[in-house]
Amino acid sequence: MDQTKEQDEDYGYNLFPERKKTKYKKGSIGESLFTFHNKCQVMLHFAVETSPYAKLLLGAMKNSGCAVSKERHFSCEDCDGTVSGGFDAATSQIVLCQNNIHQQAHMNRVVTHELIHAFDHCRAHVDWFNNFKHLACSEIRAANLSGDCSFTNELSRFHFGLKEHHQECVRGRALRSILAVRKVSREEAEKVVDEVFDSCFNDHTPFGRIPHSKKDAKFAYRDFENRDRYYANL
Repeated sequence: MDQTKEQDEDYGYNLFPERKKTKYKKGSIGESLFTFHNKCQVMLHFAVETSPYAKLLLGAMKNSGCAVSKERHFSCEDCDGTVSGGFDAATSQIVLCQNNIHQQAHMNRVVTHELIHAFDHCRAHVDWFNNFKHLACSEIRAANLSGDCSFTNELSRFHFGLKEHHQECVRGRALRSILAVRKVSREEAEKVVDEVFDSCFNDHTPFGRIPHSKKDAKFAYRDFENRDRYYANL
């Protein structure tokens, strides 16, 4: 990569301004006074305790040796108005944009999306900053498996389609995520997404299927728990 371009690349950190602030330490009195922060924390707690998507991913990460702590690995922060969350590979921390997430269903999707990145970080040792194909693959998987492209969500966006609509939604959302965090041309991003799309779209780990709905996710979580009990009894 050109050295000047590498120096100019901020890897999307400009979208998360609080990543550079140290005004309040986590858990300090100053932070606890901000009540808008509390809503994010409550929705996060509900997501990790009740969402079958999140519960499966948290279990899979624990089995992979990457147990997640809600206090250590999640951070509710104010962000740029264009994003809802992010995975900070440098700190292994999921950022939840408390100023942009207002509904529980939205929180559930964001938590799931970012947990897929965290799972990939744990499982595949993704080189987020230097390997463009690694980034593209994880974005494809996150868009495919998180429910971002479910029929209900696409309907709410007034996006309709028939043949291969899900694939096109995944491709489009992965592309937008890449362009938000990397200073590359659309053509370059499309080329990399196309190169890895088939293999990454068909990688359904740890769900074992594409969970198109909450019902699908519940079945996937049930199967995961049954596998876990089976291996524990061997």
